[in-house]
Amino acid sequence: MRKSPKNETKKERFRRLASLRTNKALNRIKILGNCANRQMYEYSKDDVDKVFDEINRKLREIKIKFHFPSKEKFKL
Repeated sequence: MRKSPKNETKKERFRRLASLRTNKALNRIKILGNCANRQMYEYSKDDVDKVFDEINRKLREIKIKFHFPSKEKFKL
């Protein structure tokens, strides 16, 4: 993994890291798709629904962070 340049802007850092992390996440989701092979795995519709419900729940949770960033921690 390359080091970020010292003069990298916040936008450039976001774009660089978001691209890397998105591609990693997409690759892992693609690998999850290998579990769909019925010759190698046995699963029910309920199992599949639980997996995708959890993935969708986490995606919604993360998307909300982008639209409504959490408030700063309490300080005195």
